Amino acid sequence: MSAASTPAIVVDGVVKTYGGVRALKGVDLTIPAGTVEALVGANGAGKSTLIGVLTGRVAATEGTVTIGGVQPKPGEPTASRAAGLVAIYQELTIVPGLSAEDNVFLGMTPSSAGVVRSREIHRRYLELCSRLGVRIDGKQMARRLSVADQQILEIMRALVAEAKIILLDEPTAALSDTERVALVRLVKELRSQGVTMIFVSHNLEEVLDVADHVTVLRDGRVVQQGPVAEWDRTRIVDEMLGEAGGLVKAELAGDVDENGVDTSVTVHERRDDQPLIATGISLPGLLYDIDIDVRPGEIVGLGGLVGSGRTTLLRCLAGLEPKSTGTLRIGGSEVRWPKTPRAALDAGVALIPEDRKNQGLVLGMTAAENIAIARYSKVATAGVMSTAQLKARTAELVAEFGFDPARLGAKAGTLSGGNQQKLLLARWRFLAPKILLADEPTRGVDVGAKEEILKALRRFAADGIGVIIASSELEEVSAVADRIIVLRDGRAVDELVRGTDPVHVDAILAAAFGEGHHDKEATGA
Repeated sequence: MSAASTPAIVVDGVVKTYGGVRALKGVDLTIPAGTVEALVGANGAGKSTLIGVLTGRVAATEGTVTIGGVQPKPGEPTASRAAGLVAIYQELTIVPGLSAEDNVFLGMTPSSAGVVRSREIHRRYLELCSRLGVRIDGKQMARRLSVADQQILEIMRALVAEAKIILLDEPTAALSDTERVALVRLVKELRSQGVTMIFVSHNLEEVLDVADHVTVLRDGRVVQQGPVAEWDRTRIVDEMLGEAGGLVKAELAGDVDENGVDTSVTVHERRDDQPLIATGISLPGLLYDIDIDVRPGEIVGLGGLVGSGRTTLLRCLAGLEPKSTGTLRIGGSEVRWPKTPRAALDAGVALIPEDRKNQGLVLGMTAAENIAIARYSKVATAGVMSTAQLKARTAELVAEFGFDPARLGAKAGTLSGGNQQKLLLARWRFLAPKILLADEPTRGVDVGAKEEILKALRRFAADGIGVIIASSELEEVSAVADRIIVLRDGRAVDELVRGTDPVHVDAILAAAFGEGHHDKEATGA
């Protein structure tokens, strides 16, 4: 068999068992060289385990994996990498204390006689930025970059490695629409150059746009495969969810108006009682004199491109940016501007952070402990809390969000992304804040969990809690928000009000690019 006709990857009868649980149940998969294979499935379908087997992080119990005609030793990542497979994971591997460009060339630094050639590194870094259509200061410390920018560095690093096969695990989950378009174009360009791509994504529109072939996993099995021309979004969702997904699929279909907005979403009544009013929010070099208000029962969306200041604004309100300034009124009373998360919580402001693993959860603690951590005294008796007592008092909370109460004893780090996010929702339901800030709440979760999370945010609002949501998924913002404040370069430049203004994605993007119909900067306001 010639090198050209040798499949990039052949998975033959792969089974993976953890204790008595079979995570993979005889997976067969062949990926031709130079193609884009989309791997889709709901959380718990077996995608992560299969990715682990392909990359050598997990040793299969049965079956074989062949990469470029070679069978790497199972359970050894270096062997898979040597065979030509490089993976970019959802879990970022960026080194916070290194610059952006040093992270990209980590372990592959150009040098001459042992001397690092910084000019060469910088030149190649700028070429990569141009190729991706992004602007990230190469000298900036990685710790100061957003999750989205750090994800882009991961993609750059894979390109530097010049792998024959690149596995992308949710590569665009934290990217703006513009950056996603650039990445999809890049994937297609790499394919034209003969690079094989495995594209793992919950964004089905991206899957349909970029893939040559689609494989659907459900319950540890390949349930359907075929050329992308045979697929549409509805069929993929049907295969992912199976018969058990009927209710979710009906909700996903929704009612959509001519602007692409979900008309099944009720516009929450804007009540004047107990509003949150924040004015003059500023953070040197990042935010400039932003005003925002949200009323109980209202959902306010933050629109804008990555780097516009959405996440930074939420971090300021949540007390995570001590150098920020502003004035804050909650319930008609002025509150000291929060300089710590505890101060924000005491004022009634809670945050679901964009990086739930590192900023939202304690992965080594159980699911139940993660829920109760914000208000331990509520579940403790005389300062003492038994495991049974903890589970009993949190079971009802998690059931509301579709989380199996039987898993309350599991460590948070072992749960899927969707279930981890549900823990944060349950935690804040437990605390009952006045204001809930949700930063990228559906990042990296499947379509079923995504709908459940958005429904949960609506329930928070229906119960009188003010919700502010920031998401790179502008369709989500337009679907759930009563109002959308559009940010650009750290400033609020436009406001779209449902029922008065268009709130669809095109309107948000127009405002983000300075073409809004009442852009504050354009009008000099």
